[in-house]
Amino acid sequence: MERVGRMLALSIMLVMVHAIEAYFDETKVIHVGGKVMCQDCTKSWNEWVSGARPIKGCRVSVTCLDERKRVSCYNSDETDAEGEFNMIINKVAYGKQLKPEDCLVRLVSSPDATCNVATNFGNGRTGVRLRQANVRYRGMVKYFLGSFYYTSPLCEEPDSSNSPHYQSKF
Repeated sequence: MERVGRMLALSIMLVMVHAIEAYFDETKVIHVGGKVMCQDCTKSWNEWVSGARPIKGCRVSVTCLDERKRVSCYNSDETDAEGEFNMIINKVAYGKQLKPEDCLVRLVSSPDATCNVATNFGNGRTGVRLRQANVRYRGMVKYFLGSFYYTSPLCEEPDSSNSPHYQSKF
């Protein structure tokens, strides 16, 4: 009976060690994913809210800065037919460890002439910082950012980025 108790205790300790290793495992890459959609402001309210369609071929970028606020990593990806992007970023760039919280993901361009004005709905125009990973499992770290949106040129609002109220994410 004592031997069974020791075996059980040893098994529990091994499981805990593996769980702790998985939690503190330093992965070599991080995954960043999301979706790019088109919202048409010329539609009715219900169609505008629930009728967004995915855009194929949009370019989304991630820019990471080092401790001196210099670009240490830049990567981009195109969306697939479902409007989804998935970037894989090396956590070590030029011999330095990237900090995901110093990375910003934003919209770059849309190939759709009828839907090519970046909006800040979902913060795609100004960018989203990588804050909390959605998935941490067995050496995989993934940030899923949700949806970014473009709209038609008819819906374009004047650029207010030069106003004193505009603040850069960096």
